[in-house]
Amino acid sequence: MLTIDNPVYVRPEARQQILDTLQANKIPGEYGLRVGVRGGGCGSSWLLGFDLPGPTDEVYNVEGVRVIIDRKHLLYVLGAEIGYETGGYTVDKPVVEK
Repeated sequence: MLTIDNPVYVRPEARQQILDTLQANKIPGEYGLRVGVRGGGCGSSWLLGFDLPGPTDEVYNVEGVRVIIDRKHLLYVLGAEIGYETGGYTVDKPVVEK
C-alpha cells in the first residue's frame, strides 16, 4: 500500500537484490537506497544508488529496505515501483487515472 510512510514500492525481487548487494559489499547500515530524479522536463531520468542521508532527506523503511528521498524529489517519486530484472534495476511510475 502506498502512503506517505511508504512513498515508493519495492518489489520482492528488487528487495532481495538490494539486501544481497548491501551484505555482499559490506555496506554499513547507515546507508540506504537513494531514490530520486535527475534533470527536468522530458530529459529527466531516475536516480538510484546507495547513499547516506543528508540534511534535506527523508528516510523511510519500505519492505525492510532503508529508502532515502530528498524532500525536493518526493513529489516526483511518489508511487514509483522499484523492480529488478536481469541486467539491473527498473523504475516504473504507474499512471493514475482520474
